[in-house]
Amino acid sequence: MDIAVLSINLNQAKIAQETSLAVMKLVMETGKQTANEIVKMIEKSIDPNLGKIIDVSV
Repeated sequence: MDIAVLSINLNQAKIAQETSLAVMKLVMETGKQTANEIVKMIEKSIDPNLGKIIDVSV
């Protein structure tokens, strides 16, 4: 195998791996942001008075 061809193939593999890693980091960051927003929405929707008083009639 020619050394030039081998060098090109290795560089292409390296670029593909770096690109894949960059995309994965971006997706992970987006996922963290989405999870944080969901947690904030859930915290806002919880009623602090819910469940403190039980209305029982017999």
